Amino acid sequence: MLNDTDAKFLRLAYDEARAGYDEGGCPIGSALAEGDRLIAQGRNQRVQQGDPIAHGEMDCLRKAGRQKSYRSMTLYTSLSPCMMCTGTIIQFGIPRVVIGENETFGGNEDFLRSKGVEVILADDADCKALMARFIEEQPELWNEDIAEE
Repeated sequence: MLNDTDAKFLRLAYDEARAGYDEGGCPIGSALAEGDRLIAQGRNQRVQQGDPIAHGEMDCLRKAGRQKSYRSMTLYTSLSPCMMCTGTIIQFGIPRVVIGENETFGGNEDFLRSKGVEVILADDADCKALMARFIEEQPELWNEDIAEE
Protein backbone atom coordinates (compact mmCIF):
# COMPACT_ATOMS: atom_id res chain seq x y z
CA MET A 1 0.00 0.00 0.00
CA LEU A 2 1.33 3.41 -0.97
CA ASN A 3 1.42 6.27 1.50
CA ASP A 4 -0.16 9.60 0.49
CA THR A 5 3.13 11.09 -0.69
CA ASP A 6 3.92 8.06 -2.84
CA ALA A 7 0.42 8.09 -4.34
CA LYS A 8 0.72 11.81 -5.16
CA PHE A 9 4.07 11.51 -6.95
CA LEU A 10 3.19 8.27 -8.72
CA ARG A 11 0.11 10.05 -10.06
CA LEU A 12 2.36 12.83 -11.31
CA ALA A 13 4.49 10.21 -13.09
CA TYR A 14 1.31 8.78 -14.64
CA ASP A 15 0.23 12.29 -15.74
CA GLU A 16 3.61 12.70 -17.44
CA ALA A 17 3.12 9.33 -19.15
CA ARG A 18 -0.33 10.41 -20.32
CA ALA A 19 1.10 13.67 -21.70
CA GLY A 20 3.71 11.66 -23.62
CA TYR A 21 0.99 9.44 -25.05
CA ASP A 22 -1.01 12.50 -26.11
CA GLU A 23 2.10 13.85 -27.89
CA GLY A 24 2.46 10.60 -29.87
CA GLY A 25 5.34 9.29 -27.79
CA CYS A 26 5.88 6.34 -25.49
CA PRO A 27 3.74 6.80 -22.36
CA ILE A 28 6.30 6.47 -19.60
CA GLY A 29 6.56 9.18 -16.96
CA SER A 30 8.68 9.83 -13.93
CA ALA A 31 9.04 12.16 -10.96
CA LEU A 32 11.88 12.71 -8.50
CA ALA A 33 11.05 13.85 -4.99
CA GLU A 34 12.74 14.45 -1.69
CA GLY A 35 10.08 13.77 0.91
CA ASP A 36 7.11 15.98 -0.01
CA ARG A 37 9.20 18.24 -2.25
CA LEU A 38 9.12 17.70 -6.01
CA ILE A 39 12.58 17.97 -7.54
CA ALA A 40 11.66 17.28 -11.18
CA GLN A 41 9.31 15.44 -13.46
CA GLY A 42 9.70 14.12 -16.97
CA ARG A 43 8.50 11.71 -19.60
CA ASN A 44 9.81 9.54 -22.38
CA GLN A 45 10.88 11.94 -25.16
CA ARG A 46 12.38 9.50 -27.64
CA VAL A 47 9.84 10.31 -30.35
CA GLN A 48 9.34 13.97 -29.56
CA GLN A 49 13.07 14.80 -29.44
CA GLY A 50 14.45 12.03 -31.63
CA ASP A 51 16.69 11.08 -28.68
CA PRO A 52 17.08 7.34 -28.08
CA ILE A 53 18.29 7.89 -24.50
CA ALA A 54 15.41 10.18 -23.46
CA HIS A 55 13.51 7.59 -21.43
CA GLY A 56 11.08 8.87 -18.80
CA GLU A 57 13.48 8.46 -15.90
CA MET A 58 16.39 9.96 -17.86
CA ASP A 59 14.30 12.99 -18.88
CA CYS A 60 13.26 13.53 -15.27
CA LEU A 61 16.83 13.26 -13.97
CA ARG A 62 18.10 15.57 -16.70
CA LYS A 63 15.48 18.15 -15.70
CA ALA A 64 16.51 17.78 -12.04
CA GLY A 65 19.93 19.11 -12.97
CA ARG A 66 22.96 18.63 -10.81
CA GLN A 67 22.26 17.40 -7.31
CA LYS A 68 24.86 17.17 -4.57
CA SER A 69 23.21 13.95 -3.41
CA TYR A 70 20.25 11.76 -4.24
CA ARG A 71 20.53 9.78 -0.99
CA SER A 72 17.24 11.07 0.45
CA MET A 73 15.22 11.00 -2.77
CA THR A 74 12.65 8.70 -4.32
CA LEU A 75 12.25 8.15 -8.04
CA TYR A 76 8.71 7.45 -9.19
CA THR A 77 8.17 5.81 -12.55
CA SER A 78 5.02 4.68 -14.29
CA LEU A 79 6.77 1.59 -15.72
CA SER A 80 9.48 -0.69 -14.39
CA PRO A 81 12.85 0.78 -15.42
CA CYS A 82 14.94 -0.67 -18.21
CA MET A 83 18.58 -1.57 -17.64
CA MET A 84 19.82 1.87 -18.76
CA CYS A 85 17.56 3.65 -16.28
CA THR A 86 18.29 1.05 -13.61
CA GLY A 87 22.00 1.67 -14.04
CA THR A 88 21.46 5.41 -13.67
CA ILE A 89 19.43 4.89 -10.48
CA ILE A 90 22.28 2.84 -9.04
CA GLN A 91 24.99 5.20 -10.32
CA PHE A 92 23.29 8.22 -8.71
CA GLY A 93 22.65 6.34 -5.46
CA ILE A 94 18.89 6.84 -5.50
CA PRO A 95 17.81 4.68 -2.55
CA ARG A 96 14.11 4.22 -3.32
CA VAL A 97 12.04 3.61 -6.44
CA VAL A 98 8.26 3.42 -6.69
CA ILE A 99 7.09 1.65 -9.84
CA GLY A 100 3.60 2.04 -11.27
CA GLU A 101 3.55 -1.34 -12.97
CA ASN A 102 5.73 -4.14 -14.30
CA GLU A 103 3.13 -6.27 -16.07
CA THR A 104 3.65 -4.86 -19.57
CA PHE A 105 7.42 -4.64 -19.12
CA GLY A 106 9.30 -6.63 -16.51
CA GLY A 107 12.21 -4.39 -15.69
CA ASN A 108 15.02 -4.86 -13.26
CA GLU A 109 13.46 -4.85 -9.79
CA ASP A 110 15.55 -7.76 -8.54
CA PHE A 111 18.77 -6.17 -9.75
CA LEU A 112 17.85 -2.87 -8.05
CA ARG A 113 17.12 -4.74 -4.83
CA SER A 114 20.44 -6.60 -5.07
CA LYS A 115 22.14 -3.19 -5.07
CA GLY A 116 20.31 -2.07 -1.93
CA VAL A 117 17.56 -0.03 -3.58
CA GLU A 118 14.14 -0.20 -1.93
CA VAL A 119 11.65 -1.08 -4.67
CA ILE A 120 7.91 -0.61 -4.24
CA LEU A 121 5.59 -1.99 -6.89
CA ALA A 122 2.26 -0.15 -6.91
CA ASP A 123 0.52 -2.40 -9.44
CA ASP A 124 -1.37 0.70 -10.62
CA ALA A 125 -4.38 0.01 -12.85
CA ASP A 126 -4.10 3.33 -14.72
CA CYS A 127 -0.43 2.78 -15.53
CA LYS A 128 -1.18 -0.75 -16.77
CA ALA A 129 -4.15 0.34 -18.89
CA LEU A 130 -2.24 3.18 -20.56
CA MET A 131 0.73 0.97 -21.47
CA ALA A 132 -1.49 -1.87 -22.71
CA ARG A 133 -3.39 0.58 -24.91
CA PHE A 134 -0.16 2.03 -26.29
CA ILE A 135 1.38 -1.39 -27.00
CA GLU A 136 -1.79 -2.49 -28.80
CA GLU A 137 -1.99 0.72 -30.87
CA GLN A 138 1.73 1.12 -31.65
CA PRO A 139 3.55 -2.20 -31.32
CA GLU A 140 6.36 -1.11 -33.68
CA LEU A 141 7.11 2.00 -31.62
CA TRP A 142 7.03 -0.03 -28.41
CA ASN A 143 9.44 -2.61 -29.85
CA GLU A 144 11.74 0.21 -30.94
CA ASP A 145 11.67 1.67 -27.42
CA ILE A 146 12.66 -1.63 -25.80
CA ALA A 147 15.12 -2.47 -28.61
CA GLU A 148 13.33 -5.54 -29.89
CA GLU A 149 12.76 -6.55 -33.51
